[in-house]
Amino acid sequence: MRLVDLSVTLRHDPHADPSTNQVEITYLDHDQTAEGMVARFPGLSVADLPEGKAWAVEKLHISTHNGTHMDAPWHYHPTMDRGQPATTIDQVPLEWCMKPGVKLDFRHLTDGHVVTAAEVEQELDRIGHQLAPLDIVLVNTRAGAIYGQPGYLDAGCGMGREATLYLTDRGVRVVGTDAWSWDAPFSHTAKRFAATKDPAIIWEGHKAGMECGYFQMEKLHGLEQLPAAGFTVICFPVKIEGASAGWTRAVARLD
Repeated sequence: MRLVDLSVTLRHDPHADPSTNQVEITYLDHDQTAEGMVARFPGLSVADLPEGKAWAVEKLHISTHNGTHMDAPWHYHPTMDRGQPATTIDQVPLEWCMKPGVKLDFRHLTDGHVVTAAEVEQELDRIGHQLAPLDIVLVNTRAGAIYGQPGYLDAGCGMGREATLYLTDRGVRVVGTDAWSWDAPFSHTAKRFAATKDPAIIWEGHKAGMECGYFQMEKLHGLEQLPAAGFTVICFPVKIEGASAGWTRAVARLD
């Protein structure tokens, strides 16, 4: 058995998220926390601690959408499945988060390209895979190779409404991408909207969850290490009450 880490390291990275949604981490080392430790035990002094040192602690100010994470249908819209209350991240069925994986290799597609159902079907034909209910579908885009570098937020293709519904219509309920978003990068969508004035193109892959709820991982990493199929994805999200997403240590198991 071999495990492949599909998650990015959670850190302050100016190129991983927009400036309005940056990770902030405060690191407190063993010396900085010594006074706080001895204050809990009257009569104890810092000199009494081994080498005068206490514990290391980190304080984080982050969004549930920083780092590798899983979006719940609640993130896309308040309803799913044509009018039912949308599911939050603490309600994801655990059995959906450990299933056979399938990788769609779309690294050749241009940045901002919106993947169609026909292109998904063509890629499945190329790799010789027929989707089964609850397969976890991972999308390998050009963005994965430049995570943490300038241009990441604008890189990679996105999954359109019809491509997303193609998957969910076949029983897929968990998907993922190595790009910043399941949809095409906002910068490219904004240009298309300026030309067409069609609001239906904005966040169309996410909004497909209104018709069929699904869970979606973003900012995966290392998908190029995976075969097209024949592996298991393990991706349990952190359980946050009523939340739109949860951080996820996604891994692939290859037997």
